[in-house]
Amino acid sequence: MKKQIKTTLPATTNNASLPIYGAGDDASLSKYINEIQKFPILSAEQEYEYASRWVKEHDNVAAEKLVASHLRLVVSVAYDFKNYGLPVSDLIASGNMGLMQALQKFDPERGFRFSTYAMFWIKAEIYETILNNWSIVKLGNSANQKRVFFNLTRAKRALGIMDNTLSEDQTKQIAEYLDVPENDVERVATRMSARDVSLNAPLNTDSDSKDILSNLADTKMGIEDGLEQLEFKRRGYELLKKHLSLLPERDREILTARRLSDPAMTLETLSQKYNISRERVRQIEERAFNKLRNAILDEANGPKLINQEN
Repeated sequence: MKKQIKTTLPATTNNASLPIYGAGDDASLSKYINEIQKFPILSAEQEYEYASRWVKEHDNVAAEKLVASHLRLVVSVAYDFKNYGLPVSDLIASGNMGLMQALQKFDPERGFRFSTYAMFWIKAEIYETILNNWSIVKLGNSANQKRVFFNLTRAKRALGIMDNTLSEDQTKQIAEYLDVPENDVERVATRMSARDVSLNAPLNTDSDSKDILSNLADTKMGIEDGLEQLEFKRRGYELLKKHLSLLPERDREILTARRLSDPAMTLETLSQKYNISRERVRQIEERAFNKLRNAILDEANGPKLINQEN
């Protein structure tokens, strides 16, 4: 959809008279705001006329006038979210994308003002941008969690709650105020209060303090230990394969089915297969396992292994 929007309005996005602000623009934010003040605010009749021309005739000039008159609306909405940790310019860029989406979907015959309809799309795009950039940990995209995220501060202010860490009673009050489940309030509030910390950040305010990454313990296995472990596993597999093949056929099959298969075969299934009782199957399994284990341990601790190590 966003790719389609970018390619659908060549006059709107390329005409120098209509600045669609983005993070990569050279113009300063203040200059941009001054420029968009020059575009007139449209009356309801003008909105309907331009929207109709765009929907019915794909008139790019009409679309440009409709979008230009609402750029200041985007800026106004963006400033409402300036305290969420993102540059206002990024919020404006997202809001402008929402404005474009509104233009694509607006139906002037429904009787609504374009500004009312566009407000929904502008906010939706800004919401998504903030949520995606708030933390590397996903905050959640449910409607209730979004409601908590964007209204938690307002709810706390209305209820006279000043604490950063919410008690059970405070969580319940906010949940009732916002009409959302308590677990959504608790989950979002916890994640909002625990922002991401860079591993390159210093441990304290001292200028010569090492960063967090430098103080993390290196838990990676050394090359020699890794090779030794691989050799141990290889040797164990060879011994298992060798002594398993020396077991009687039925013992080997039962032991493999019970101890070396996933999922393990049941005693009932094996008793039917070999026409013996379940208890007899269990006894064969135990006998085969003990015999295999003792044979492997004897060879692993025998003279050949000792001579190799010496």
